[in-house]
Amino acid sequence: MNAWLKRKNGPDEIMCIVHDTESPDAALVCQIYTAFEIKPDRLGILFDAQGYWIYDGVQITIAEQEQLARFVQHHMEVLWNS
Repeated sequence: MNAWLKRKNGPDEIMCIVHDTESPDAALVCQIYTAFEIKPDRLGILFDAQGYWIYDGVQITIAEQEQLARFVQHHMEVLWNS
């Protein structure tokens, strides 16, 4: 699934969000990539059992993390819980 990321200090981007089923450490793990690039940046966001997200990278700001986390919570949960 793709999400539009509005960046404050750079061009907006389309991000590809993929549910990662290989990681048992979190309730929900998403691998996020910049879409439409030959060698995309890989950004991961994981959600714990309480629904809080954790991002340990430096490529996206807190506001951008919030955008992606909201997208995942609102648009992806329906697919994964069905």
